[in-house]
Amino acid sequence: MSRIAVRVYARDPISEAGVTSALRPRPEVRIVTADEDEPPDVVLVIVDAVDDESLNTLRFVRRNGEARVILIAAELDDQDLVRAVESGAVGFVRRSEATTDRLVSCIVSAAAGEGTVPPDLLGRLLDQVGRLQRTVLDPRGIAFTGLASREIEVLRLVADGWDTAHIAAELCYSERTVKNVLHDVTTRLQLRNRSHAVAYAMREGLI
Repeated sequence: MSRIAVRVYARDPISEAGVTSALRPRPEVRIVTADEDEPPDVVLVIVDAVDDESLNTLRFVRRNGEARVILIAAELDDQDLVRAVESGAVGFVRRSEATTDRLVSCIVSAAAGEGTVPPDLLGRLLDQVGRLQRTVLDPRGIAFTGLASREIEVLRLVADGWDTAHIAAELCYSERTVKNVLHDVTTRLQLRNRSHAVAYAMREGLI
């Protein structure tokens, strides 16, 4: 298995050097410094508090490469978590829990496209997600999958083999509207065609 390229960033050089020294011997990762041309797969951002400067750092890292970002913070609560997610972080570790094994586990997860959240914050995050779905998205017919209710209806009929004309008649839409719905879904979610859109909806359990 290829080693994951990791860059460590901290405001104070002692924290940066300490985490770098702890990770360097691990076979799963390869430390790359800011002086090297190689782009990292994962960036560790070490901060004391999730303040505006920290959030700006997260945004800067996300804007300037494809690296996945893990935030290591001295203090981390549910509000910090939400703000950091919005700024591009996918993994979260409290400094008091940042053992080498824990960091490597988070790095491996991030490189695989998975997120990590401290267990005590996960439940509160899910509660916030649920409230957002109920109070903001549901009234507008939008789901966290990125599909509105009428888009799901159209995809369900496409999956059943209906053509554009029959879908339009069934849902009392014009054929142009049906085509626009399908075009919007495939474009927004970067899907290749109708079949890919149907496969996505089935995989997400929507139809």
